[in-house]
Amino acid sequence: MDMQTAQTEQAVDRERPGERDEDERLMRLALDLGRRGLGRTWPNPAVGAVIVKDGVVLGRGWTQPGGRPHAEAEALRRAGRAARGATLYVTLEPCAHHGKTPPCADAIVKAGIARVVSALEDPNPQVAGRGHATLRAKGVAVEVGLLAEAARRMHAGHILRVTERRPHVLLKLAISADGRAGRPGRRPAAISGEQARARVFQLRAQSDAILVGIGTVLADHPQLTCRLPGMMPCSPVRVVLDARLRAPLATPVIATAREVPTWFFAAREASPIAAEILEQRGCRVFRVAADADGRLDPVQVLRALAEEGITRLMVEGGPRVAASFVAADVVDEVVLLRSQQTIGEGIAPLEGLSLEALTARMTATDREPLGADTLERYLRR
Repeated sequence: MDMQTAQTEQAVDRERPGERDEDERLMRLALDLGRRGLGRTWPNPAVGAVIVKDGVVLGRGWTQPGGRPHAEAEALRRAGRAARGATLYVTLEPCAHHGKTPPCADAIVKAGIARVVSALEDPNPQVAGRGHATLRAKGVAVEVGLLAEAARRMHAGHILRVTERRPHVLLKLAISADGRAGRPGRRPAAISGEQARARVFQLRAQSDAILVGIGTVLADHPQLTCRLPGMMPCSPVRVVLDARLRAPLATPVIATAREVPTWFFAAREASPIAAEILEQRGCRVFRVAADADGRLDPVQVLRALAEEGITRLMVEGGPRVAASFVAADVVDEVVLLRSQQTIGEGIAPLEGLSLEALTARMTATDREPLGADTLERYLRR
């Protein structure tokens, strides 16, 4: 935003504080609408939009599954001819380029929208201010920056994908009261209760992909789906780090690969025969570099996921995988599920690292009781 625009918006804020409160309320509604698409719109961002005139909401929209139609198009469709002279609230700059659909900026102008309140400029080089400029050039009043921080957090995956070529990484850790993540010998332990498990399913539904290591697959035989009523279709892509491609074919993630997308990441020298068998079962196999100990490079994994369109990745473990992402400094958000149960002897949540080594570089933002458990959320500083 240039200085002249910023000064103009500050003057507008001083002239109509009551209207600014109403603007914030409606932008929060747009943000809430956008969250409906989290986990289902990749490779596009999950945008929310609201059209309002004379205090009446005429149209609401959010990015549809697969990324099309866009939120603005949905809101305009619902508002119809009543959109002329109205205000559009949108959580991210409207697109101005021709892709699979015409530019939203052109549709906004054609509909006769008089004012656009946009939370954030889109860093995508194909947009990057062009949408706002197009609107202004056609006489639409444009204000940028309302609730920008909230919008930046919601669109973090999209922003990181276009600026750093990687998805947003949320690391989930379940920890007992005595700081353990499992029993000796890497045997699993039921740490969290039902409410916490339901919350994890919700987090999965808001993610494009969920990632575990082969150790978790062998020890827990996880399904890695959203097992809440009506939410199975919201299950994310399942990603398994398996350097040597040694996952048993009967494991649930392979047995159901034609129902829920399942991607394996292997070392470049892993067996081509094993890869072919996995692909015949419906899995996809990607190859990235591995270190001398056979551990896959998290940065290369993230880059490959971003190239496939993944914007939001949830890492669920185990301790070796979690520690590798922490050590690579690519963890953007942490969800800690703290249990009141004790395990005694067992394994730490981060192999070779203390939990404090992670949380010390983060900012605590939320604390949520979940029955006997507690969810703590941290964001990268």
